[in-house]
Amino acid sequence: MRSLLLTAFFVVSIPAAGAAEWEAITTELLKTEKPGYGGLSGVTVDHATGHVFVDVSDRGVFRSTDQGKTWARVGESPIKGRTETPGCLQLDPTGKSKRLMMATVYGVPLALGTTDGAWRFLDKASVHIDWAAVDWSDPETKFILGLKHESGGVLIRSRDGGKTFAEVGPGYGPAWVFDADTAVATRAKSKTQPAGGLVRTTDGGKTFTSVANYTPVSLPRWHDDSLYWLADGALIKSTDRGATWAKVCDLKDGRCGPVFGKDAKHLIVLTGAGIVESTDGGTTWTKPLPIPPALKGVSPLTWVEYDPIGDSLYVMKMTSELYKLTRGGGK
Repeated sequence: MRSLLLTAFFVVSIPAAGAAEWEAITTELLKTEKPGYGGLSGVTVDHATGHVFVDVSDRGVFRSTDQGKTWARVGESPIKGRTETPGCLQLDPTGKSKRLMMATVYGVPLALGTTDGAWRFLDKASVHIDWAAVDWSDPETKFILGLKHESGGVLIRSRDGGKTFAEVGPGYGPAWVFDADTAVATRAKSKTQPAGGLVRTTDGGKTFTSVANYTPVSLPRWHDDSLYWLADGALIKSTDRGATWAKVCDLKDGRCGPVFGKDAKHLIVLTGAGIVESTDGGTTWTKPLPIPPALKGVSPLTWVEYDPIGDSLYVMKMTSELYKLTRGGGK
């Protein structure tokens, strides 16, 4: 049974910077690298350093240590394929390592590596996946879940660090792995599961049981031993590895996030109307900040990120530039 936190939702009238202040920062990178179909296809930020990582289709991952002024490839060679779903290019969210994960469609198998470029490609069964969830608490990442692309939601799992994978079944959506045995995933509505909702496994993906009726729309986000998810016009949270869920606040049309800023109370979410921000854990939110007009609205392939060191927002959509908006609080 999920518990509910009755948190009021207000909109704060804080002046936001205009769309004209967004700056495209990958023009020269894309011109030089000549990417494949999809162009720029993913972004993530190391919140401890402010370093920005992007995936460039068929050219691999690049890092900028100076907020997009210059870029260098992570690793020695290009990596074929592109990311798509926000969150499928991911840094260790616990902050305890510099490990990277990249799930590509139309390219290499699931790639695990580090920020110094030591990539390892898993079994070919993990080719053509939308996203992956791994056990970040395990240096060997033995328990892995992935979703096959254009498959009707076929979930795959590995218990040996990606040496082999087995199919769990169809009808699944976004997921998260907590430890060697525990994970939570979304199930689509069907004849056998009319309500859909969240399901949980405690045996490494062999069986799943229903835990909540929420239906998330994107990959969840981990912060300070808690998992946050955008679902059904709300932001929800679990502090017990997905066993129970509480509503943090109402949040209309959340699409991507939350991305965390300077602490657990600093939340940034991409909504259909733009980027909203809270500095009090979701009690109040700013008015939506419009994204760059060149992105032509928000889609399932629109990513948002934040650099708390430089106080800079980043937003992109597959095939677009990476846009940066630097505010007044960075160095």
